[in-house]
Amino acid sequence: MGFTFTRLHHVQLAIPSGGEDVARRFYGDVLGMTELAKPPALAARGGCWFAGGGWEVHLGVEAEFTPARKAHPGVLVDDLDALAATLTAADHAADWDPHFPGHRRLYTFDGHGNRLEFLQPLSANQPGPSGD
Repeated sequence: MGFTFTRLHHVQLAIPSGGEDVARRFYGDVLGMTELAKPPALAARGGCWFAGGGWEVHLGVEAEFTPARKAHPGVLVDDLDALAATLTAADHAADWDPHFPGHRRLYTFDGHGNRLEFLQPLSANQPGPSGD
């Protein structure tokens, strides 16, 4: 191979037309991500972009929107319990799933129903993957 992947730049998820404010409430207010300015040619299409903690999510308008209920980004976090508490306080489910070796993980859904996975690697000082 003559190339090397260096890192993931962004994940694209769909939102319905006019869904930017719902996206802002989840990605900006709940997750604390920073909204990025879209280039003018892309801003005209609607949607919004967010960045935080080494990952970006680009939310693009899809005319016949259907949320991604299976496909999802998997994002590493340093304190899964704090994220779960933040999600729960904002009335978003934190669905724990113990079936990923070496990690604790949970699933949630953004304000439009797109699935998101968050993981924290296990260390000797952490509880098991059940989320307890």
